[in-house]
Amino acid sequence: MSGHSKWSTIKRKKGALDQKRGKLFSSMGREITISARLFGSDIDTNARLRQAIKKAKSINMPNANIDKAIKKGTGELENIVYEEVSYEGYGPNGVAIFIETITDNKNRTVAEVRHVLSKFGGSLGQNGSVAWNFDKTGIVLIEDSNMTEEEALNLSVKVDAVDFKLEDKYFKIFFDHDMLYEKIELIEKNGLEIDSSFIELLPKNFVEVSEENFLTIKKLVDSLEDLEDVQNVYSNYRVEKN
Repeated sequence: MSGHSKWSTIKRKKGALDQKRGKLFSSMGREITISARLFGSDIDTNARLRQAIKKAKSINMPNANIDKAIKKGTGELENIVYEEVSYEGYGPNGVAIFIETITDNKNRTVAEVRHVLSKFGGSLGQNGSVAWNFDKTGIVLIEDSNMTEEEALNLSVKVDAVDFKLEDKYFKIFFDHDMLYEKIELIEKNGLEIDSSFIELLPKNFVEVSEENFLTIKKLVDSLEDLEDVQNVYSNYRVEKN
């Protein structure tokens, strides 16, 4: 029985990993598709697509999947139209929840988001209800082995960055979000290898929550991130210090 039980556990873990990988591939595929639809399939002139493909390859997404996602974006394959849609709401303790999705069916997506929020004691809000509490920021990560702190400072000044800091062996360079991909091209022209880049919503104000409420909010955020159409989830909770 113990052997059977162990094999069942292994299968469950493998199934969970496969599901997680499938979600990652789907998420990256949609990002590639919409990047190609918005700015074209030429990675030399489309910095957003170039970064999306780089991320896809970092998670070992097959080239066939990447090519298919690009062709979906350029209309060479089935007529599926994805669009970026954001939702705003509240979790337990009134914490703000901002959800970014890429979807081909807004009715399905909003129903799934509303269901998860309700399940964990949250609610869906109107557009603008929590967005005001987040700063949308473009971030570039460069490994600290590629440059010194002085070089990072000089680069930040040269490309007119908002700020930079060293964190977990990476230089994080901050930009206005709508300038991110233009700045990526400038950094690459300086011969530097970018590890990754992304747009993040940084909270202006935080809501302090207990450890017990934190566990509920974490389950809420994890459940939202598990939804097929969800790309990113942001919140402004912070665990109270004892």
